[in-house]
Amino acid sequence: MRGFQFSKYQASDDGKSSFEKLLDLFLQLLTYTNGDFNEAMQWLNELDKEYKLTDDDYGIGDFIEDLKSKGYIAPDQNNGEIKITPKTEQGIRKKSLDEIFGKIKKTKQGNHQSFKPGNGDEINPETRPFVFGDTMEQIDFTSSIRNAQVNRGLDSFSLHEDDLEIRETDYKAQTSTVLMIDISHSMILYGEDRITPAKKVAMALSELIKTKYPKDTLDILVFGNDAWTIEIKDLPYLQVGPYHTNTVAGLELAMELLRKRRNPNKQIFMITDGKPTCLKVGKQYYKNSFGIDRKILNKCMSLATQCKKLKIPVTTFMIASDPYLQRFVEEFTEANQGKAFFASLDKLGAFIFKDFESGKRKTVF
Repeated sequence: MRGFQFSKYQASDDGKSSFEKLLDLFLQLLTYTNGDFNEAMQWLNELDKEYKLTDDDYGIGDFIEDLKSKGYIAPDQNNGEIKITPKTEQGIRKKSLDEIFGKIKKTKQGNHQSFKPGNGDEINPETRPFVFGDTMEQIDFTSSIRNAQVNRGLDSFSLHEDDLEIRETDYKAQTSTVLMIDISHSMILYGEDRITPAKKVAMALSELIKTKYPKDTLDILVFGNDAWTIEIKDLPYLQVGPYHTNTVAGLELAMELLRKRRNPNKQIFMITDGKPTCLKVGKQYYKNSFGIDRKILNKCMSLATQCKKLKIPVTTFMIASDPYLQRFVEEFTEANQGKAFFASLDKLGAFIFKDFESGKRKTVF
């Protein structure tokens, strides 16, 4: 009798080459070093010294040469310093996407489901009787033939209009999203790095939209003393500044960006760790870092109410546990009728992913 012969188990190295393994780590380091190639390489050398990542066949020098030949790094035309290329920037975004959201295949469809049935792309499991105006493509022939058999039997089988069942499809709604990222100084205070998880989420969300929801739009802005937009390619280099938290400026800019978008589904995601502490009045900055300032709070609440009237929900992701901050978020959320999540740093990406995916099923009319 023929049997099986078992050999000694060998741990799998997941089939990745030495270059691919080092590249995964290198892309992670670039996120933490704000896209600084030299600093990332210093860290990689230290890790190699500590954990013996390379061997005699493939060293860090070989890795650097492969980065050059494969187009991941190139000399700066102005000063000759080695810089990462757009290919690497996209690689960092994809790495963040894979880490937070998992593997997602590229599609050309908008792929935003809604609960409104009609002529669309996504098949709905529910059926309904045929009505005048339905097309042949919508007929569920399996159910319709079964109805005819039940109604008239096999001997006198015939298909009538009242036997027909229609398989619904769902509309896929486009969505315009503005992601607001707090870059005030508190995002790196007390020995806790809050800006890196925020960057990872922004890079993952941008790559998600570009690959799975290409008809959607994503605008990214940062806010400190003021607010301004940044390009997706700028995300790896994003750093915290010596700023207060001007939430009002961020919300005003977000609303301005969304006014330019024509589709009706709009939303704001706000990642912050602190209360509003700054307001620009004319050319002057009004600041108060001690407690909740009523003047600043009232302006925030006014904008929350305006967003509600414009049917723009604001979802706040608060990465801090201070009771004063939670109280502000609760008041703000109540005024906007939006949502709030008090997210830990390691769960921030999962929170945003779930909210984005659930929000795409809703259509604002």
